[in-house]
Amino acid sequence: MSATEPSDPNKLPFLPFALPEIGEAEIAEVVDTLRSGWVTTGPKARRFEQDFVAFLGDPSLEAIAVNSATAGLHLALEALGIGPGDEVITTTHTFTATAEVVRYLGADVKLVDVDPATLCIDVDAFEAAITPRTKAVMPVHYAGRAADMGRIAAIARRHGLKVVEDAAHALPTTCDGQLIGTLDSDVTVFSFYANKTITTGEGGMLVTRDAAIAARAKVMRLHGINRDAFDRFTAKVPSWYYEIVAPGFKYNLTDIAAALGIHQLQRAHAFQQRRAALAARYDALLADLPLILPPQPAAGDTHAWHLYVIRLAEDAPIGRDALIEALYAAGIGCSVHYIPLHLHPYWRERYDLQAEDFPKSQHAYERMLSIPLYSRMTEADVDRVATALRQALRG
Repeated sequence: MSATEPSDPNKLPFLPFALPEIGEAEIAEVVDTLRSGWVTTGPKARRFEQDFVAFLGDPSLEAIAVNSATAGLHLALEALGIGPGDEVITTTHTFTATAEVVRYLGADVKLVDVDPATLCIDVDAFEAAITPRTKAVMPVHYAGRAADMGRIAAIARRHGLKVVEDAAHALPTTCDGQLIGTLDSDVTVFSFYANKTITTGEGGMLVTRDAAIAARAKVMRLHGINRDAFDRFTAKVPSWYYEIVAPGFKYNLTDIAAALGIHQLQRAHAFQQRRAALAARYDALLADLPLILPPQPAAGDTHAWHLYVIRLAEDAPIGRDALIEALYAAGIGCSVHYIPLHLHPYWRERYDLQAEDFPKSQHAYERMLSIPLYSRMTEADVDRVATALRQALRG
């Protein structure tokens, strides 16, 4: 099918917005886990953590597997001592998890606008928002493109702030030639949710070089217990005694989930290459339409292409919501990333936020949608989406 030939949605199956790519190796590893008798956090989770450090290529790092990126972000801020009276700066243009973990700890969120070119945090707005209460910044690597970590880190150092990277979209993304996860940040947190670039179904990974942060996160990950459960239950001598040293959480990753992650991680670069090829095909097919296409990575860097987010140009003949309806009518799933936090009742009312406080995020939101992009897509699938967009935008 060419990009200009009409498609008949009655003859084509629904094309979902996202699908994971699970292979026989993942299935076999899960079956092995089930047969092993160890299905909660154990040898597979430990292996996944070790493999993750090896993937990042920096043995000074420590990786701590958790049951979601939200859990990882919460553990990171808790380990950094964020609490009541503190402020943490992040972008309004993110999923609520980035901000809600700050509130878990009784601290306040300071939301700032985005760079309209990248939809990552506006670095100047970040610096302007710093107050004596500010203790940390949480940049989001939006859609798989790195935020400007060089400038963010420099500002954070000048003001004595901690840096926690929300890298839920960013495996494998690079910034100034370095993989996200290996930069000079206090903590980086990745997501392995079902629609991410690799998946464990639900899951995440906290990565840090700071031994104290790692130790605290390990304790708090599992109820504040001062000993590793895997070690206690596999010891060959009586090893039943443990102590609760903090009111921890239940954030551990199961071995069943880690079994998926072990093999997904081995395919991460291949998945990225496939996503990049599909994104390039979209770029070529959509170039002449009244759309703003996603930004490319900085020269020499890698974009993970977790999302392919388009924005309607000012002269587009159709609105965003109508375009989404047209795509669904053509049997194509899509989404919006994101409804900015300043528009949600909780954040709007708690901090008295107005849309005009975030003009760049607001304008982008009103004109954006995310179209299908995942490694199982075919070129024909991309062409089908492009055809549907062309029909809607060109009549």
